[in-house]
Amino acid sequence: MQVITEAPRAVPPATLAGKARDTLHLTWEERRWTRKRVTTAGGRELALALPTGTVLDPGAVLLVEDDWYLVVEARPEPLLAIFPASREEALRLAFEVGNRHFTLAFEDGALLVPDDTAMIQLATRAGARWERRQAVYTPLGGGPDD
Repeated sequence: MQVITEAPRAVPPATLAGKARDTLHLTWEERRWTRKRVTTAGGRELALALPTGTVLDPGAVLLVEDDWYLVVEARPEPLLAIFPASREEALRLAFEVGNRHFTLAFEDGALLVPDDTAMIQLATRAGARWERRQAVYTPLGGGPDD
């Protein structure tokens, strides 16, 4: 089994020309936990043993071989979209989400949080409108550069 130990780096497009593209579809949590065995969309079995703190961004090239290369793709996951009625309510909800040690993203006026019972209870108690979604999740402050 091949083991990937180096964090992704920029790869010139010319390096990838003529090679087959394989992908690794990962959720937000999976893009953060980078020590595990994985199977690519093409059926290749690999192991990740990346440096602590590595966050895999969608589009990152993990591996370049003679005839193929591996790219990270974000996999949609279950989320809640919470629609605060005001800026003040959005700030209060964001504080409460963080106080419960959950991550959040902001998209088109909605707070996006993991689909979890605690988040449903929070939104319901606050009287905020919410809905379930399947979407790619990239929370604020989610990487080492944030």
